[in-house]
Amino acid sequence: MDWDKLRIFHAVADAGSLTHAGDALHLSQSAVSRQIRALEDALGTTLFHRHARGLILTEQGELLFEATSTMAKKLDSAAARIRDSEEEVFGQLRVTTTTGFGTLWLAPRLTKLYERYPDLKIDLMLEERVLDLPMREADVAIRMKEPAQADLIRKRLLNIRMRLYATPEYLERAGRPATMADLSAHRLICQNPATPQVSAGAQLAQEVLGYDMASTLTVNNYFGVLQGVLNHIGIGILPDYLTLDFPGIELVLPEVQSVEVPVFLAYPEELRSSRRVTAFRDFVQEEILAYRRQQMDEGAPDQ
Repeated sequence: MDWDKLRIFHAVADAGSLTHAGDALHLSQSAVSRQIRALEDALGTTLFHRHARGLILTEQGELLFEATSTMAKKLDSAAARIRDSEEEVFGQLRVTTTTGFGTLWLAPRLTKLYERYPDLKIDLMLEERVLDLPMREADVAIRMKEPAQADLIRKRLLNIRMRLYATPEYLERAGRPATMADLSAHRLICQNPATPQVSAGAQLAQEVLGYDMASTLTVNNYFGVLQGVLNHIGIGILPDYLTLDFPGIELVLPEVQSVEVPVFLAYPEELRSSRRVTAFRDFVQEEILAYRRQQMDEGAPDQ
């Protein structure tokens, strides 16, 4: 099968238009059209339904587009590995992690990484959905559980727990609870039970809510929970990696905590030799070690 025709087919299927595909490929519309007709003739099938508003893939076209999409991802991966040199770190690095960890811990530290590698182009994808690393939906993942996908290199970074936090201002106004039963007089800020989240946090929230709290504020991520706590709205359930970065919050009922939650960094086996991935992995590990040293120096709760 002609690779050039497949490349042109993929561009047309992706753009949904001969004109737009031609612009991207620097070819005329007629040249693109001829290549598509030649590919259809070679395969003995129709790949597109042609409408006034554009092109729609046929069932056979969908099958071929799925195959060319996989090929394109593998070619991009190979090209990225080839571009990585032994001396330089540059190019795009797609990192996925949860909204909470990405916004509250990782993003504030990326300044140091960019200072070291100014030509990096990081695409930070923050969502609770677990992206498929072997299918190259992302290059590196930091997750709150060990990845189950095969063919991944994984590194356990640290363990965290979910705990109760509030500002001194809120506690002075509403009172400091001495027991779990005292929580019923307070407002709980936590993730909405219906949203994807770390199971340990959901279990702790269920336990606290069992004390019939007078008022609640639910948010769909830990960034929102933290904002509620910092603005003195109530007592929030938050991961304890925030202790050092947000000294304006205070631990409430230190004995109340979730089970340990492991934090893993993972990336596909095929990216083992990637300089970009290695640089990011080493940077995160260095920051974790610095965080632990600071934690010990300041006497923060152990993790």
